[in-house]
Amino acid sequence: MRDIALLIIVGGLLPWILMRPQVGIYAWSWLGYMNPHRLTFGFAYSFPFAQSVALATLLSILFWKQPKRIPMNGLVVLWFVFLAWLLVTTIFAMYSDHAWEQYAKVMKIQLIIFLTMMVIRTRKEVDILLWVIALSIGFYGIKGGLFTIQTLGGGRVWGPPGGYIQENNALAVALLMVLPLFYYLRMQAKRAIVRHLMLGAMLLMVISVIGSQSRGALLAICATGAFLWLKTPGKLLSGVLMVLLAIGIFSFMPQSWHDRMGLIENYQEDDSAMGRIAAWKMAFNLGNGRITGGGFNTWKPTTYRLYSDNPEDWDRYTAAHSIYFNMIGEHGWIGFILFASIFISAWRMASGIIKKARGSPDLKWAADLMRMMHVSFIAYGVGGAFLQLSYFDLPWHLVSIIIICRVIVINELNDKSKVGVDQPHQQLAGKA
Repeated sequence: MRDIALLIIVGGLLPWILMRPQVGIYAWSWLGYMNPHRLTFGFAYSFPFAQSVALATLLSILFWKQPKRIPMNGLVVLWFVFLAWLLVTTIFAMYSDHAWEQYAKVMKIQLIIFLTMMVIRTRKEVDILLWVIALSIGFYGIKGGLFTIQTLGGGRVWGPPGGYIQENNALAVALLMVLPLFYYLRMQAKRAIVRHLMLGAMLLMVISVIGSQSRGALLAICATGAFLWLKTPGKLLSGVLMVLLAIGIFSFMPQSWHDRMGLIENYQEDDSAMGRIAAWKMAFNLGNGRITGGGFNTWKPTTYRLYSDNPEDWDRYTAAHSIYFNMIGEHGWIGFILFASIFISAWRMASGIIKKARGSPDLKWAADLMRMMHVSFIAYGVGGAFLQLSYFDLPWHLVSIIIICRVIVINELNDKSKVGVDQPHQQLAGKA
């Protein structure tokens, strides 16, 4: 039944996508983040829904009458340079076949991100996209929060199978990244019932992050909560509520959870933590040994034997377990610098938008959103230090939204400036 329902929904969206490419971006985001086909049990489980939507979106853009352009600025140029470097590292990859396979997957994601910048042009379209992204990932946070309450914290929350956020750690970080988006959407909501529902969803998402039993996510939620507190008004009340919430959740979780979180302090006794450190050392050595790194999917036994400080333990550590060391290992120090520069530039662009929107009530939404983007980046930066989420769609989508918002804000300010210049002339003409 689920399979047929999903087929009808996606099939019904295709004609709409062909008429409006924005719908294609929304549909692809829904399929990419929520993975609804992974909640089915028949033919739909492996049906290429996302590919079908992507093809329809490309056709829609091809016949779209609007000017087709990507906003160009220093950040976008830097982004293109980064993608060009990925091509170079793939050409010189240690494991060519595996590298080209991953390169194709990453480029498909990047294509949709750039199409997003091409067709999403208004505040309304940005808000719809944010709703789609937030609810698609938040679904698993709401579901996971209820599951954690039901199991009294004894279960572990997992994401949809087959995607970037399947693992409990990855889902927890993704939830922390969309939590600020929920906060922004709640601020923009006009109906009290919507604001109350959003608040309830955020609470369940926090419980879900704790219920993931991810130690990296625990560090990330502390950093995210502290930064969110700095970015929100009413700091005394919100601070008290956050402390009470933390005490309540920590008291609710079972002793097994506290024992697992206690390994953060005694990481030397934890095999998983030591495995991460060993992988980071290997990535560091690999980045120093090859200017292009090892290329995509370089985490193989041969690589560990060549670059690990403990090559005899190669079979225990088969991933970078960090967005930073993943970049160093797969794309060298040049790739890491370009990767970090993109997100630093995006952070600064968001800060610039906040300054531009200052003093304009009509642009307060943009300033609010950019502050929440900062919080999302904190979640990604801290949580991603322990996870291999370098190519995950969401952080790149957030960068594209910042670029889109900058164009919207500049255009609106320019329009206001023109009106301000034209008005005196119109008044003089009327008096004459």
